[in-house]
Amino acid sequence: MRTQLVVTGRAALVAAVGSIAVAVMAPSWLGVTVMTLLLLGAVGLDMSIAGNCRTVTITRSKFATVRLGRRVAVPLTIANGSAGRVRGTLWDDWQSSAGVVHRSHPIDLAPGQETRLDNEAEPVRRGDRLGSAVTLRVIGPLGLGGRQIRHTVDTTIRALPAFRSERQLPSRVRQLQHLEGRNIATVRGQGTEFDSYREYAIGDDVRSIDWRATARARDVVVRTWRPERNRHVLLILDTGRASAGRTIDGTRLDTCMEAALLLGGLASRAGDTVDLLAYDREVRAEVLGITGKRLQHRLMHAMAPLTPRLDETDCRGLVEAALLRTKRRSLVVWCTSIESGYPAADLLPAVRTLAHRHHVLMVSVGDPEVTALAGRRDDAAALYSAAAAERAIARRDLVGETLRRIGVKVVAAEPERLPAALADEYLELKRVGTM
Repeated sequence: MRTQLVVTGRAALVAAVGSIAVAVMAPSWLGVTVMTLLLLGAVGLDMSIAGNCRTVTITRSKFATVRLGRRVAVPLTIANGSAGRVRGTLWDDWQSSAGVVHRSHPIDLAPGQETRLDNEAEPVRRGDRLGSAVTLRVIGPLGLGGRQIRHTVDTTIRALPAFRSERQLPSRVRQLQHLEGRNIATVRGQGTEFDSYREYAIGDDVRSIDWRATARARDVVVRTWRPERNRHVLLILDTGRASAGRTIDGTRLDTCMEAALLLGGLASRAGDTVDLLAYDREVRAEVLGITGKRLQHRLMHAMAPLTPRLDETDCRGLVEAALLRTKRRSLVVWCTSIESGYPAADLLPAVRTLAHRHHVLMVSVGDPEVTALAGRRDDAAALYSAAAAERAIARRDLVGETLRRIGVKVVAAEPERLPAALADEYLELKRVGTM
């Protein structure tokens, strides 16, 4: 750490006053010289008796996390290890997107004193915000000069997705619990597992009779089945060009994250295994093999640094990556936008390959501005915009209908309604026994 000498604004003010005094009282080179020597001597004395900034130690925590829209404490601990008093100012250098409230702090530390400077940050974007440089300026008692040193104190604030749709999770969990208690069937189907035995009732399918259990009991006994738990769900986040489109509160990728987090929380409470794959032309993030309460935490940390790429997504590579991570039949939830995304020639063959082995759910983020433009007929310019919007909607509907014909369910909604729509579709799959 290198110490720098600094001169304050007060020294400049004293120099200005001194120059006026010389001009009025002793307008000569001798007067200028004397005043300059006096000022330099005062500044040098002030610098020499200022506190020793090299003995000041600054520490803080290495890592902090916060959701977008919330604040997190980022305190600094400052200790004066010298035998003299230290007065001055401390500047905490952060990226502007970190949203640190106060970067400048006055300090006044007695010998051996330690203090904590409380501060808060409210990041405006997802991802990691780095803080490293902390500048300490120590000023002498005259306020004319001092020393300055730059400390390196590394720390990171990780801004996680806001997950505003979390408030919808309890109601969906209650619906799920109701379904699990009600969905007891006497006929085994795909996506079901054995639940219990009960006595035969008129109208039951005779194929459900368990003859071995009947032989041990006095009455005819049938097996009952319930929706299978521990199914596998793969969440795919498309981070390519299609995800970069702007919506009201952010990008399509942000909306996909909200929907994926809500579905992940719901599926984990249903006993399903949930994996995450973020892909454009390569794997950007993944979460594998995490279940239970830890899942939400891991999903949010994996999503935090993701940003849309301006390259077209490699659909074939995405499908290959998905198939490597799904060894058994699974529910594959592909979050993207068919409204302004891939050419159908690239998307449809990839989805058809995936649908051959898995149950595929295509989640498309709609653009509310396109919907609004399609309804405007105010003038000639609005008519042209409406025609372009109608064409985009028609193209989206055509791709959606083609996907449905190959057995792929499409969930398309505007950003504020998409997470709930996806959760409701998952509950419907549970209700009919598909999941």
